[in-house]
Amino acid sequence: MNSIQNKVALITGGSKGIGYGVAESLMAKGVHVAVTSRSEAAANEAADNLNNTGATEAKAIGIAADVRNFESQQKAIEAVIEHFGQLDIIIANAGLGRFGGIETLSINDWHDVIDTNLTGVFYSIKAGVDALKKSKGYFITISSLAGTNFFAGGAAYNASKFGVTGFTQAVMLDLRQHGVKVSTIMPGSVSTYFNNNEPGEKDAWKIQIEDIGKLVVDLLEMHPRTLPSKIEVRPTTPPSK
Repeated sequence: MNSIQNKVALITGGSKGIGYGVAESLMAKGVHVAVTSRSEAAANEAADNLNNTGATEAKAIGIAADVRNFESQQKAIEAVIEHFGQLDIIIANAGLGRFGGIETLSINDWHDVIDTNLTGVFYSIKAGVDALKKSKGYFITISSLAGTNFFAGGAAYNASKFGVTGFTQAVMLDLRQHGVKVSTIMPGSVSTYFNNNEPGEKDAWKIQIEDIGKLVVDLLEMHPRTLPSKIEVRPTTPPSK
């Protein structure tokens, strides 16, 4: 098993949902984490909550950053390295959804989704690639089953996630000879605040954020010779339609 203790991870959109669940799982394994959010208050609150768990000696910091802005991502990478001295893992998790048929989908909604979900992933690895090459690190993107299964009203979201899936696979081929591992995780329904959902008992059948966190840990701890490059994950028993 590959030890990840004392590694350093940057998690975009890490103040809640999947990103926060991944941060919790990594810190339980001794990984230091930086969680980003467009809101400085949200990023710092998440980091405080993570530090207060006291599960290990791993530390968390919050960083205000917008994945839609390349300079912002560069500054986030620089802040992580300045604070921890290294960067070993980037989890490109930040994402949002805007849904509606093509007749009603607005231009602003299209750009919000594409700029966050797809361009934001590009900016994250573009800003961090040198650091990951130096550490022979790991780049993980959070795509979706919507990155291979299209649905009505999902034009923008499907386009972004199909793009993330393909982009990540190409980057995997670009970076494998540099010792950088690259994977994409494609979850189905997850119990998060996504699309204005309020997690609760009604979501018990869904994938939980700690399940994605465990999957990330499993990827990072896998023997360096082996690379699961694209992972689909879905609820075992969804409600009957």
